[in-house]
Amino acid sequence: MSWGIRNGGDDRPSPEPGADALRRILARDGATAVAGVFDPLSALIAERAGFEALYFSGAAFSARLGIPDIGLFTLGELATAVRWTARATSLPLIVDADTGFGEALNVHRTVAELESAGAAAVQIEDQVMPKRCGHLDGKRVTDAAEFVPKLRAADAARKSALIVARTDAKSVLGMDEAIRRGRAYRDAGADVIFPEALESAAEFARYARAMGGAPVLANMTEFGKTPYLTVDEFAALGCKLVVFPVTALRIAAAAMRDAMPRLLAEGTQKSLLGEMQTRSELYDLIGYADYDERDGRFGAGDRADNISLLP
Repeated sequence: MSWGIRNGGDDRPSPEPGADALRRILARDGATAVAGVFDPLSALIAERAGFEALYFSGAAFSARLGIPDIGLFTLGELATAVRWTARATSLPLIVDADTGFGEALNVHRTVAELESAGAAAVQIEDQVMPKRCGHLDGKRVTDAAEFVPKLRAADAARKSALIVARTDAKSVLGMDEAIRRGRAYRDAGADVIFPEALESAAEFARYARAMGGAPVLANMTEFGKTPYLTVDEFAALGCKLVVFPVTALRIAAAAMRDAMPRLLAEGTQKSLLGEMQTRSELYDLIGYADYDERDGRFGAGDRADNISLLP
């Protein structure tokens, strides 16, 4: 998965394969918090904080690109971003692939490309394009009979990655239909079921019971339809994974929003220094010293002698 120093370079042990790590997490008791990330740096910060799994959020990635979360980025753009992010961290990465970039054949390629890029799990949803944030009104969902072939294609394409099936049916067609779809998606090969925009603890408990033991993912986004429940509360309701998809991006964006006017008004960053990650902290996070040490072992440090040998 990685070419670099971080994930098992040289004499360091290789990390546990992402899909295996995610299966191990799902097999244990309780629920696991999954940090929403949108680039390699946010993944490194989440790993340093102690998270055990990451969620590459389509909403956060879209916002990072300066576009709304309505399915505008391409598979190639997503795969490139996932590849860089997976290289930076040893944690399993769940990748939000929206509606899968097309129909069954497109989904087959999507899963193959994202798994090759380092995804431990690929998530697809049953909205129709243009998709919307799951906690906004006005969503539309495809027929379940049209979505099931996408899941079969995803199942056929993966080597070891998990498949996460998200249904947005609850807000559109009601809880009974969301449950029916979850069971159908489980039977079509999905490993994890993601019921979007449930509105109470009782709804999560009912949904988890209805899935008959299939792992359920809860989306704990901000400013949405789901009440603010803790990971332990979700665990008591029967959920296995709790994703926080846009929390880190919103915090980072708010910090930049507040800092930029001060920088412009004051003409110096001096008053902001206490709010910054220091140079040494950043270098430690990205492993600067490891790269410098490797450069020395390659013999690149003695540049004068190397240059003298050139014709």
